[in-house]
Amino acid sequence: MATSALKQSITDAMKAAMRARDKERLGVIRLMLAEFKRIEVDERIDLDEDRALAVLDKMSKQRRDSAQQFTDAGRDELAAQENFEIGVIAEFLPAQLSDEELSAIIAQAITDSGAESMRDMGKAMALIKPQVQGRADMGNISKLIKAKLA
Repeated sequence: MATSALKQSITDAMKAAMRARDKERLGVIRLMLAEFKRIEVDERIDLDEDRALAVLDKMSKQRRDSAQQFTDAGRDELAAQENFEIGVIAEFLPAQLSDEELSAIIAQAITDSGAESMRDMGKAMALIKPQVQGRADMGNISKLIKAKLA
């Protein structure tokens, strides 16, 4: 029952937030740990590093979508809360890839998969996703692949 390094760093951050009495940050960290625990209990597994990154990436995406909807509805205080949560979650994600790095990864995946048209996009995405998990927005990558295959 080994704990992943990511999960351990989040637990350490929770303890630090408790000591600092930072309720907002503590709440977000507890949400992350609760999501890890939910998945571990539901699927009867121990989360590994890759799966934990995927969970954090999904949580971040959910909050970006919510923040956009709140902004569109004129609910700036709720959008600010979502953006704060995104910031806390982002602290535990790897550094984002630059546009040049993304372009190189996409070009390599298209070459390796032999993708020639939009029908082959899934092959390229399958090669790209493990490389960029938590380091880039998959929606953005999808747009870039479509542009290259069009």
